[in-house]
Amino acid sequence: MRSTLSWTLALVAGLAGLLSGPALAQTPATAPSTTASNSASATQATDARQLWQLLDYVAVDYGGAVENGQVASEGEYTEMLDFSANALQQAQALPAHADKAKVVSLVTQLRAAVQAKATADAVAQLAHQAAQLLVAAYPMPVAPAKAPDITKGSQLFQQICASCHGATGGGDGPAAQGLDPQPIAFSDAQRANARSLMALYQVTSQGVEGTSMVSFGALPEDDRWALAYFVGGLSYNDELRATGKALWQSDAGLRARFGDLAALSTTTAQSLTPAMPIEQARAVLAYLRANPEVISEGKASGVALSRQRLAQSLAALQAGDRNQAMKLALSAYLDGFEPLEPTIAARNKALMTQVESAMVQYRATVASGTLQEAEAAAQQLQAMFGQVEAELNAGASAATATFVGALTILLREGLEALLIVIGMVALLRKAGRQDALRYVHAGWSSALVAGGMTWAIATYLVEISGASREVTEGLGSVVAALVLLSVGLWMHSKSSAGRWQSYLSEKLSASMGQGSMWGLFALAFVSVYREVFETVLFFSALASDGHHGALLGGGLAAVAILGVIAWVLLRTSARMPVGRFFSATSILVAVLAVVLVGKGVSSLQEAGWVSATPLAAPRIELLGMFPTMETLLAQALVLALVVFGFAYNRAAARRAVSAPQ
Repeated sequence: MRSTLSWTLALVAGLAGLLSGPALAQTPATAPSTTASNSASATQATDARQLWQLLDYVAVDYGGAVENGQVASEGEYTEMLDFSANALQQAQALPAHADKAKVVSLVTQLRAAVQAKATADAVAQLAHQAAQLLVAAYPMPVAPAKAPDITKGSQLFQQICASCHGATGGGDGPAAQGLDPQPIAFSDAQRANARSLMALYQVTSQGVEGTSMVSFGALPEDDRWALAYFVGGLSYNDELRATGKALWQSDAGLRARFGDLAALSTTTAQSLTPAMPIEQARAVLAYLRANPEVISEGKASGVALSRQRLAQSLAALQAGDRNQAMKLALSAYLDGFEPLEPTIAARNKALMTQVESAMVQYRATVASGTLQEAEAAAQQLQAMFGQVEAELNAGASAATATFVGALTILLREGLEALLIVIGMVALLRKAGRQDALRYVHAGWSSALVAGGMTWAIATYLVEISGASREVTEGLGSVVAALVLLSVGLWMHSKSSAGRWQSYLSEKLSASMGQGSMWGLFALAFVSVYREVFETVLFFSALASDGHHGALLGGGLAAVAILGVIAWVLLRTSARMPVGRFFSATSILVAVLAVVLVGKGVSSLQEAGWVSATPLAAPRIELLGMFPTMETLLAQALVLALVVFGFAYNRAAARRAVSAPQ
């Protein structure tokens, strides 16, 4: 038995001392407003840290207590029962938070799994899931400020640890004789697979009361992290490290998973197994723990960049520079999170929406809120980034999820463009203008080609910034909305006049010159192009999961459904009386204008071109509704123009009917 409940609880209680150390790299600096709020934050962090330590102990040590559903060590199993019960009590006593119930639920499942003598893998998975969610909900420092010096860690280990733990970490040092409990064997691969560097750092800093493991808190913080990183690599060999290096250099997705030292410090080999075999996971960690500097090489990206920019933005705001704080806040979204949106949306659309809304809220507080409000919004965002990292680390989605994702994405993105193009085709067919149809078909087909070329250029030749993508989509949506608004009002005016046949035969045929036909081309091109590039980005994200057959099947199924919709609409419009067709089409076009202007303004907000004032309103992307005052006002304005225009058209039609012939 490695320990007893009494010294473990003492260790947990002692973890509060960590709060006296300096803030670490991945935790944004905040300026406390009052002593009371400082004390409350410290208490919350201490409670969460104590619970995290208990969860880590269960994840690592449970395998020595139970084997094949049977108790292997009565003493250690009793510890696991005590630890899991204590963890549940501490989870229930956590401060209020939106995710507290989820944490309690996971710890409850963990407690039940220990009582049921579940497998070590199942218990470790539940413990790590609860720990990940805990860190996301109750942020705490989890990583060093810079890449640790592994050589220094090796020297420290030989100086102060080898006498008990052995020169190679086997727990067989000359001073280990007669110690009870025996020193940990860091070379034990099974337990090392469940042990994080963060856990090693905490034990190094605090020691373990009731054992021969003393605190090394007097060492500088950098030295303690160096020691933790070196010890975390003692179960690996040079062959594993070489394999891990090859995997790291060849797999861009793997490099995205370890965007910063926080990800490395909290990741275990077991937590990577949903995404890769355990031996590959061990190889990757063997290489990274021995060479942590490779994570910091080059430009930060993804969640790591979002965290970095958010911390810099908050620091700028604390220094009184709101303009710089806003620029950095925009960069946190456009350069860090926005490129990840397709991947996150394909796996967890609700989480993506929450992060988007939280980033809008943070920018709003930077623009006009108080420092305290901005700090609270930043803390919420940092917690959400933890959830994003957990989602990215969860491994590839199932083939069924890929199929459904491809199907729904293409249907969602393609339906708006389809309605616009079909409306144009139906109108020209009614007018007998077959010569103009080729301009419409050339417009949408050119948009497909241009979208594919844009994706290829952005992927292989030059980097297209997030701001450029959002501005392109936003301006395209607004332009399309304005064109559709004018078309809808024009169509409704003719519908109200009730003289369609004469208009079609006498006016439309004569008035549509070369310029008008190129206008049809432009409308078809803009309507389709704005959807194509976003669709390709989503499909690229889905393709990274490897289920290419499911991706192709979902895309083809969506194309088939869109084809059926197009056929039905064209057949229906061909049989519909001319007046009714123009009346129904004018309403549809006006609705699309309202939807597109909402989406356009939202994209321009994300690019920083339009301010954002969050409101407590629903978010309905299908209708272009986003919970900001600016998007809703833009939609209200277009809707008011539609209502006024339709009313004016009806009044004009009544006057025309009552006028003497």
